[in-house]
Amino acid sequence: MKLTDLRGILQYIPRFREKIFVISIDGAIITSENFANILLDVAVLRSLSIRVVLVHGAAAQIAVLAQELKVQPSNLDGSGITDEATLKLALTAANRLTHEILEGLSANDLRAATCNAIIAHPLGIIHGVDHQLTGKVERVDVEMLQALLAQGIIPVVPPLGFDGDGKTYRVNSDGVALELAKSLNATKLIFMTTQDGLIHQGEVIRQMLVADLDALLAKNKNDFAPEIVSKAQHASAACAAGVPRVHIINGRVDEALLAEVFSNEGIGTLIYANEYQQIRRAMKKDVRAIQLLTKNSVASEELVKRTRVVIEKSIGDFYIFETDKNPVACVALHQLEQGKAELACLYVSPSHENQGIGRKLIQFAEAKAREMGVEELITLSTQAFTYFQSKGGFTEGTPDDLPPDRREKYDQSGRNSKVLIKKFTKPS
Repeated sequence: MKLTDLRGILQYIPRFREKIFVISIDGAIITSENFANILLDVAVLRSLSIRVVLVHGAAAQIAVLAQELKVQPSNLDGSGITDEATLKLALTAANRLTHEILEGLSANDLRAATCNAIIAHPLGIIHGVDHQLTGKVERVDVEMLQALLAQGIIPVVPPLGFDGDGKTYRVNSDGVALELAKSLNATKLIFMTTQDGLIHQGEVIRQMLVADLDALLAKNKNDFAPEIVSKAQHASAACAAGVPRVHIINGRVDEALLAEVFSNEGIGTLIYANEYQQIRRAMKKDVRAIQLLTKNSVASEELVKRTRVVIEKSIGDFYIFETDKNPVACVALHQLEQGKAELACLYVSPSHENQGIGRKLIQFAEAKAREMGVEELITLSTQAFTYFQSKGGFTEGTPDDLPPDRREKYDQSGRNSKVLIKKFTKPS
């Protein structure tokens, strides 16, 4: 791990300390080569005082067992009918996987325990179909789980539920993870699957507001890969129930868990329950972040170089676009003479490109300029002028459009930037 990676992680620690992460791992991931690395990542989370609850599926193992025993399971994922034979397969597979997880956690000096914290009742008869031994989570024994977590013990929860008579039911692991996250007021629910995230029409969705996900599920559910629909539905339900963030990541990717949790861009899909992005005025503490954000564009001469002192002197003109309290874009708005203002230092981190952030910042700067009573907004560009024209509605002007003081600086810079202008119509 690089020093810069460690610095990136450190900024999250105060926010996540003593918070609960529910991590749901598909059965296919537990038997993959990367599972040992996942357990190392869990150890990192625990070392940072993050409380972890592990849930696991068993569909892949049930399929293998069924083939070995030449039994036809009534369903694999715990959402259909579960007959006696399938429940027997589920019990065998789940017990093996739970034991394997406990072994792996022990190898990393982590205390863990499996428990009967999921109280279930029969799913019952739906549309005339008796689901037999398929269960639905009735409640979660929160007191038991909190007691384990308080002692630094990781609860390992299989896809099984128990009723008051001691009867066992097969339950869907995604549903178990959802109920645990809700009941424990988890900060994050993380699904680790074999997919790179929520894939819609062949593309991985990187970030999405839950309302937008609901709209997609309502109109285009079949556009999602079939194996990921359950994740999407349970992610939506979790956000609706108050879980702030749901992540869907590929558990076969090394360090996927840490990369998703401790970076702005992540590697999978983030579904969030509220608008987690905002534009705010920059403060002195943001000077370094602005310099780091714009470093590459300054090097390529797309943006003019600004020293720390220069930025500090005009910090009140800068605005930061944040994602989960992390700066990912910036813009400056400088008031000029003659009723004009300049939009400057517009930059969006490569990890957040093509998400409309640049356009939002232009619109924000334009609104601020109007509030200031400005009649004309100006921006200078050497490489992105077509962007300002197509996305921002700017038209090409000339250096003569600049006020005298700004024109003098323009001539001294020798950058020969294109001058772009946007005139505001006065209200009638």
